Amino acid sequence: MNYLTPGYWKQKKASGPSVLDDSAASSLKQHGEPCNMCFCGCDKNQDKTNQNGKKKENGPKQRVPKIYFGTRTHKQIAQITRELRRTAYSTVRMTILSSRDHTCVNPEIQSNRNERCRELIEAKDGRSCQYYYGAQKMNEQHILQYRLGLNQAWDIEELVGLGKRLRACAYYAARELMAEADIVFCPYNYLLDSQIRESMEICLKDQIVILDEAHNIEDCARESASFSVTDAQLLFARDEIDSMVLHGIRPSDHEPLRGVCYSMTNWIKECANSLVERDYESSCKVWNGKEILSVFHDMGITNATFPLLKGNLAAVVEKEEKTTIREGQAAVIKVPTLSPQTQMVLKGLFLVLDYLFRENNRFAEDYRIALQQAYTWTNKQDVVDENGFFARPRNRRSVRQKALVYTLNFWCLNPAVAFSEVSANARCIVLTSGTLSPMGSFSSELGVKFSIQLEANHVIQKSQVWVGTVGAGPKGRKLCATFQHTETFDFQDEIGALLLSVCQTVSHGVLCFLPSYKMLEKLKDRWIHTGLWNSLEEIKTVIKEPQGGDKMDFDKLLQAYYDAIRFKGVKDGALLIAVCRGKVSEGLDFSDNNARAVVTVGIPFPNVKDLQVELKRKYNDQHSKTRGLLPGSQWYEIQAYRALNQALGRCIRHKNDWGALILVDDRFRSNPKYITGLSKWVRQLVQHHSTFSNALESLVAFSKLQQEQTQESAVVVEDTYPSEPSVSTKDSTISSSLLEISVHPSESVLQPPEVILSTPLRSTLPPVITVTSDSDHSGTDEDTNSKNKGLYQGHLVHSK
Repeated sequence: MNYLTPGYWKQKKASGPSVLDDSAASSLKQHGEPCNMCFCGCDKNQDKTNQNGKKKENGPKQRVPKIYFGTRTHKQIAQITRELRRTAYSTVRMTILSSRDHTCVNPEIQSNRNERCRELIEAKDGRSCQYYYGAQKMNEQHILQYRLGLNQAWDIEELVGLGKRLRACAYYAARELMAEADIVFCPYNYLLDSQIRESMEICLKDQIVILDEAHNIEDCARESASFSVTDAQLLFARDEIDSMVLHGIRPSDHEPLRGVCYSMTNWIKECANSLVERDYESSCKVWNGKEILSVFHDMGITNATFPLLKGNLAAVVEKEEKTTIREGQAAVIKVPTLSPQTQMVLKGLFLVLDYLFRENNRFAEDYRIALQQAYTWTNKQDVVDENGFFARPRNRRSVRQKALVYTLNFWCLNPAVAFSEVSANARCIVLTSGTLSPMGSFSSELGVKFSIQLEANHVIQKSQVWVGTVGAGPKGRKLCATFQHTETFDFQDEIGALLLSVCQTVSHGVLCFLPSYKMLEKLKDRWIHTGLWNSLEEIKTVIKEPQGGDKMDFDKLLQAYYDAIRFKGVKDGALLIAVCRGKVSEGLDFSDNNARAVVTVGIPFPNVKDLQVELKRKYNDQHSKTRGLLPGSQWYEIQAYRALNQALGRCIRHKNDWGALILVDDRFRSNPKYITGLSKWVRQLVQHHSTFSNALESLVAFSKLQQEQTQESAVVVEDTYPSEPSVSTKDSTISSSLLEISVHPSESVLQPPEVILSTPLRSTLPPVITVTSDSDHSGTDEDTNSKNKGLYQGHLVHSK
C-alpha cells in the first residue's frame, strides 16, 4: 500500500530539505516500530535524528499535521479508541469532541442541555456553572496523562467519569484538549458541516481527515448544505426580532433581519394557493436555484446586500454589556440577544444563502427549493370556561386536532458542494468503509477522481459463512418483497414461518432486517393476531427496534438483547427485528453469539414517492452526461445495495467469527443484477436455493458443524492456556490496522524507503484517491488479540 505514504508526510518546500526526511527513512527501516515521527511518544532514535536531520538555520519549522478521525456514532468512536489502546500509539495525545448530551456532568441539567448550559455560563439567573470553571483541572494533555492517569487511549465515558470526580466540565475540557492533541475523534458531521466546524473551532487547513463509515458521506454532505424551516418557526423569529426593534435594542441591525423574516413569511402565504396536490392531504411546489435567486432578488436579498445582512446577524448574536449609572453607582447591564431558536433559523437560512450566492452563484443549480404543505396532529390548547376552570374532555381523542403546516426546504442535491470545503483545505482525506462498493458513485458525487481503486477480500475462510438466497417460504409460496406482495397475508404468514424455522435452527442471536418500519409494524400486528409472535417468543426473546425514541431507551433494549443471549435460560437466545438504515443496521457490533444469523427481507430501496428522492433522481439524470454523475436509476439502486450490505455486515465481525446470511427475496435468484450490488465477499459465496427445505437442510448442517468446531476449539484452548486468553497465530494475509498503515508505515506494506523518500514532498501530480472496500468491520469486542487482526478496511485516500 505504498500509495498511502506521500499524503501523510509534509510535502517539500522550495526553502530547503525537511527535518523529517532522515527520520522517516530510519523509521521505515524498523518494520513499523515506533519512531519519533509518529505520536507514540517514543524517542529512542532522537539522537540519531538530531544528527542526520539538521534543517537550515533560516528554514521554517515544519509542523506535523493533526489527524481528525470522524465516524458515524459515538459507539464507533469507542470501538476505535479501544483498538487504538492495543497498538504502539496507545499513549497518543488525543481528544474526543462530543455534544453536551454525552458530556455534560452537571446533575442539575437534565434536559435542553445546550440552552441551559449557555444560560448558566452567562449567569442569566444569577447562578453559574461550577463545573464549567472546573474544566481547567483537566484541559491540558500532560495533566490528563501524567497527573490524572488517562495515559492510554481513552473513551468519552472515561473523561465524563473523571469530570464527575473532579467536578469539572468534560465538554469544555475535551474542546480545549484539541489544541495539543495529535488525533481528534468526532462524529463526521462535525467535519462536514460548516456551522459545526465554526462553533467547535475546527480548522482543517493542512490537516489529515479520516472518515470512517464513509458510505454515508454523500447523504451527510448533502444534509450539511441543506436547511428546512416551518412557517411557525419563521413567525416566531419574526415576532421576536420585531420585539427587539420595538424596544430599541440594536434597531439598526435587527430591522434588516426583521425585513427578511417578513418577506419570507409573506412569500409563503402568496405561494400557498399555487401548490400542486401530491399525495393525500399534502401538496407542494418546487423551484430550482436560479428561480429562487430571482425570488430573493425581489425581496432585496442579492449578492450585494447579503454580506450586509451577514454583518447584521453577526452583530445581533454577539454578547454585549452596557454600563449605566443607577443611584450614583455604575451598573453593568447585559444587552438581550435573540433566543437559540431564532438564531438557529437565521443561521440555517443564511447558510444556504451563502452557498447560493457563493462564487457568482456557482452552486445555484445544485439546489432545489420545495414548499410543502401537510397536516400534523397537535394537542388543543386548554381553554378556560366562564368560571375560570380548565375543562378536561371525556374523550381523549378530542384533545388532538389537525394543524396545517408549511415547510420550506432548501435541498442541496450535490454532496460536492459541502465536501469541496473539506477537500480544498485538508492535506489528506481517507474515507473508509466496508460498503463503499459499488464505488461508481463516489467519484462523481464527491467531485474527486479516484486514481486507484481496490476492493479487498475478506480475511475469513469460506467455511465460516453461509450465504444463501431464499425465494420461497416453508409452504412453497414465492417471496418477492415488493409493495403489492408485502400487503398480502400470504406473504406475511410465509415470512413469519420462515423466521420461526431459522430461530429453531440457529442458536443464540438472530437479526432480522426489514425494508421499512411500516412493514415491521404490519408483520408484528399480523403475527400477534395469528399467534406466530407467541411461537417466536417461546423459542427466543423477541425485541423490536423502536422508530425514533430516546437514546437511553434504545440502549436498554439493546442490553436486554445481549443479556438474553449471554444468560440463556429456557429460551435459546434472542431475536432482534430491525430496519435497514435504522439504528441497529449501522455501526453496532454483533460479534460471535450476538449474531449467528442475519435474515434480510427484500431489497431496501428508498421511498420512490419521497419528493427529495424524486428530485435527486431527476438531478442526476440532468447532469449524468455533463458532470459524469450516475443516472438517477443507478443512483437509486446503489442506495439500496449500500443499506443491504450494511445490514449483512452486522454478522462476521472478526476473523474467527462465523454466521449465516439469509437473503429472502426471489429477485436475487431470478435477476443477476441484484447480486452484483452485494459486497465482494458476499457476492463470491452466495448460493441460490430453489426450495426452502433445501436451504434449511444446508443451514442445519452448517450451524451444527460450526457449533461443534467452536466447542472443540474452546476445549483445546482451555487445556493449553487455562489461565490466559486465547491468542490465534498470525494470519498469512498481509494486513494491518488502518492506523498502522497510515500513521506508522512498515516495509511489509510499503515500497522500499528509497522509493518513498524520492517522492517530492509537495507533489505536482493531481490529487490521488485510493479506494479499498468490501465489508463493514471497524472494530469488535476486546476478547482476544486475534480479533480484528488482519481485517480489511475499505478506504479512499485523497492527498494533495
